[in-house]
Amino acid sequence: MTTLQYLGISVRFIIVLCSPQHSDQPETWQVKGIVGTFLSFPERVLKSGNLLYGDLGNIAQVYPGKQSNTNLEKRFKNRLHWNNVTGVFTLSDLQIDDSGVYTVENADAEEKMTHAFQLTVYYVLSKPQVTVHDNISCSVVCSMENGREVTLSWYGGGEIINQTSSPDLNITLSLPLKVDEQNRDSYRCEAANPVSKGTAVVPNSCIESDPSKVTDGDERTRGSLIIAVICVLVASGLVGLAICLKKRNRHSHADSPERKQDDILYAEITHIKPADNQEERTGIPELDPLRNNPNLTLVYYTLQLHHMAASKDVNTT
Repeated sequence: MTTLQYLGISVRFIIVLCSPQHSDQPETWQVKGIVGTFLSFPERVLKSGNLLYGDLGNIAQVYPGKQSNTNLEKRFKNRLHWNNVTGVFTLSDLQIDDSGVYTVENADAEEKMTHAFQLTVYYVLSKPQVTVHDNISCSVVCSMENGREVTLSWYGGGEIINQTSSPDLNITLSLPLKVDEQNRDSYRCEAANPVSKGTAVVPNSCIESDPSKVTDGDERTRGSLIIAVICVLVASGLVGLAICLKKRNRHSHADSPERKQDDILYAEITHIKPADNQEERTGIPELDPLRNNPNLTLVYYTLQLHHMAASKDVNTT
């Protein structure tokens, strides 16, 4: 019996020790928040209770008679509220460092009840940035600033091709990809955390330009364009050359002094009076019809250059 009594005492002792441990360490519920928003802890305190945060201890109190004090901790001042109708604690304007364990103590009943909540606050992610690393091979890189539980992934046709993450929150995540041009529109890069995600696609500037993949039609079109350009250049050169030569000839004829002097040649014709019934001789047959006109006095007569060359025997003395 003594042994049984010791066993009984031993059993009762163990039960007593286990009960307080279970009460001091309640089940913890995981809750998530977003920076700049608010969170209401889903446990009501209608008459009397407390809200505790990590090692800081009590950060809000509720008294009988629908009274409360939520300014016990400076860092939560004007951000922590208690609703006397619903009995819920609410934390507004959430920040990253608000993450931690919050414990709601409810003393409305004779036996105090506690509920713990593990709050994790995240940023809302923007879409990642996709840049072209090599146009020829159509290689791209997706990058995103790292954050809490951020993963960066490449998807192709709805399936994950590659993925990366890092516990170092001070780095930039990056993920390269070689794009198949035939299925370029099926790729997307996604940055995600437990509360948000952002997606980016392959830029249009990434175009396959491998010469081995150029079709015959493209080759013929390219050849025709080259020939047309060459023809236009040659024609433009010939027209320009003709214009230059024409202008040069005009300037050479206009500026030549010999040309101006050779156009007209003046010759002085002397009228010789006949002596002793001799006929007048001018030496110029063209003046014979004018010989018998006493009123006509010839001073100058203009001869064309080609006449002078043909009539070398004209006597002008």
